[in-house]
Amino acid sequence: MSIVFYISGHGFGHASRDVEIINHLDVDASRPVVIRSSVNPGLLGRTLRVPWTLLEGPCDTGIIQATSVSHDDAATVAAAIDFYESFEARVEAEIERLRTLDVELIVGDIPPLAFATAHGLGVPSVAIGNFTWDWIYETHPGFLPGGQAILERIRTAYRRADLAIELPFSGGFDIFERAVAAPLVARRATHTREETRAHFGLPAGDQLVLLSFGGYGLPALDLAQVDSAADCTIVTTDSVTSRSTPLDHVRVLPESLFAGSRYRYEDLVAAVDIVLTKPGYGIVAECISTGTPLVYTSRGTFREYDVLVDAMQRHLRTTFISQADLFAGRWRAAIEDVLAQPAPPSSMATDGAAFVASRITSMLDG
Repeated sequence: MSIVFYISGHGFGHASRDVEIINHLDVDASRPVVIRSSVNPGLLGRTLRVPWTLLEGPCDTGIIQATSVSHDDAATVAAAIDFYESFEARVEAEIERLRTLDVELIVGDIPPLAFATAHGLGVPSVAIGNFTWDWIYETHPGFLPGGQAILERIRTAYRRADLAIELPFSGGFDIFERAVAAPLVARRATHTREETRAHFGLPAGDQLVLLSFGGYGLPALDLAQVDSAADCTIVTTDSVTSRSTPLDHVRVLPESLFAGSRYRYEDLVAAVDIVLTKPGYGIVAECISTGTPLVYTSRGTFREYDVLVDAMQRHLRTTFISQADLFAGRWRAAIEDVLAQPAPPSSMATDGAAFVASRITSMLDG
């Protein structure tokens, strides 16, 4: 019997939280996890600790990125319309692809394809997420009125889900007939700040700023021009910058350092003094779980952005930096501001992975 996870390939947030949930499941070779996603297999390989198989390929279209901090709105609309205009054929193809796997349950975070496929196979399905794609698309630039029929197709598929598990910072979950609220699913550090700094060869006493911008990186950013270079060390990975010329104030960690290592990215988040990023569920959740201050920039029109910013202001020390200041290297004011802030006004539980895994297990055993 197989558990199939359909995971959106939009960014890393969907995959990173699902990895935590999967790692909390009691699965083995007799009940393997099958992952349907276009997410980078390297991310899964570095972080999953249970038997798993990847069926590669897109299962939704998400938002098309122009850069790490901007979207291609026209391409986003065109890709979604193309995908969902052939939705019925895609569902049939999924059913055939999974028919020999003896599927017991389908979990979706949060591609509509997951729930339509489960319905076709006659197996239960669980939706997990903090937003739905119809909720995102209905306010996305250029999507309406031409995409109205697509929204209805997405909503019809969501209504097929047997259960929805609604994570914090959510929108759009009123589409589901049955929904339960869950705590925050967050990757949590397993090593101390001192251990992680020593492992990665980072200076023990320096003020460290982690530049975190995912797979698209920030190739246009000139790290030599940062105005706080004399006061802090910038830490990033080679997926964010491809810079080959060494700088005294910059430490570039190869992504390969995390492969096969007991140290994961969330350990790095916990080991630095500040994270500089764009708001996304994964990095916001990790900063909340580690208590790391967060400096954020804008990311283009995206409905989740305002929800995350509101949550950040309640649960984190956080401040905004404009893209103009970010790329000009004018970081000092934002760094000084976020470090001067008092502790956040509220805290929240970050054990959502165990909660969600328990609900999934109940459906499997029930």
